[in-house]
Amino acid sequence: MLNSALCTIAPPDLLGWLALEGSPKQREAAVRALATSAAMRSQRAVMGQLSRRLNVHTGALMGAALDTGERLSVYDNEKHGRPFLPGVLVRGWEKPPVEDEAVNQAYDGSNATYEFYRDLFGRSSLDGAGMELISTVHYGVAFDNAFWDGSQMVYGDGSGRIFQVGGLTRAIDVIAHELTHGITEFTAGLVYSKQSGALNESFSDVFGSLVKQHGLNQTAAEANWLIGEGILVPGLGAALRNMAHPGTSHSGDRQPGHMDDYVDLPDDNDPRNDNGGVHINSGIPNRAFALAATALGGYAWEKAGRIWFEVLTTKLRPTTQFDAAAHATVDVAGTLFGAAEQEAVHNAWKEVGVLS
Repeated sequence: MLNSALCTIAPPDLLGWLALEGSPKQREAAVRALATSAAMRSQRAVMGQLSRRLNVHTGALMGAALDTGERLSVYDNEKHGRPFLPGVLVRGWEKPPVEDEAVNQAYDGSNATYEFYRDLFGRSSLDGAGMELISTVHYGVAFDNAFWDGSQMVYGDGSGRIFQVGGLTRAIDVIAHELTHGITEFTAGLVYSKQSGALNESFSDVFGSLVKQHGLNQTAAEANWLIGEGILVPGLGAALRNMAHPGTSHSGDRQPGHMDDYVDLPDDNDPRNDNGGVHINSGIPNRAFALAATALGGYAWEKAGRIWFEVLTTKLRPTTQFDAAAHATVDVAGTLFGAAEQEAVHNAWKEVGVLS
């Protein structure tokens, strides 16, 4: 099953909050970001419906003809927006760095993510079959978002009012987060709504954080578990999310860290409701992973990451809920490692109130 939702790094509830409560400049930037994202989401929904009817992947309808057979490529949208995707090819596979730092950051982040999945989990790109990673930078004018559209990565420059200018390509965990939505689309197909959508977001945060930790050679104990650290303007906060301590990353952060505080929201067209709380309630499984990884010790990708990767790619259904995902990680921990690891994973989910 292919998920037709547009997966963006900027939580729509944050943009919705800023559209109402931010400074005049923030309100303007937030409204622009919401409008642009809504237009892309509409196109993504139509392509998703067509892909299901035709039984082809969305990428075949949204740009697969651009696939050059190489590992990755980076294009420049030149601030033209949606009609000009992917844009002008600026840097192809194994080509030297260019003067545009956003191009080089998108290239390096995509390559690091590709090699992380290949070297640690034996997966060849997002689809498991060597799919080219296509990225577009300088999307639109001062666009405050980055997203996986079902066939490629797209990065705005940031307005300096919500996201720092250049921040969205600078953060490798943001790049890996969005690319991981592609793996989820090819495997679990988690529906982007309520708990299944929160799991979709959480798995992207998990592997976004692991790619960052791997690049920094950090153990689980050494990691700060921040997603998008330093990409928001300073007045808003330190990061987009804090996996270890949900609800503490920025001034509009509503993430709970326990099921007692689960935010039951409708999945409607109000961005403040965040597709039923997919970015908001992802704090619960996020914290479970951070707790499990820390309890298991060492590098988080060695045990916790292997467990979560196996579950994402082989054990989930599109409508999987928190409890089923938790039980799957516990079972896989026992299969891959043993009783002690199984207990550590179970205790992590128990601490966030998902398991008893």
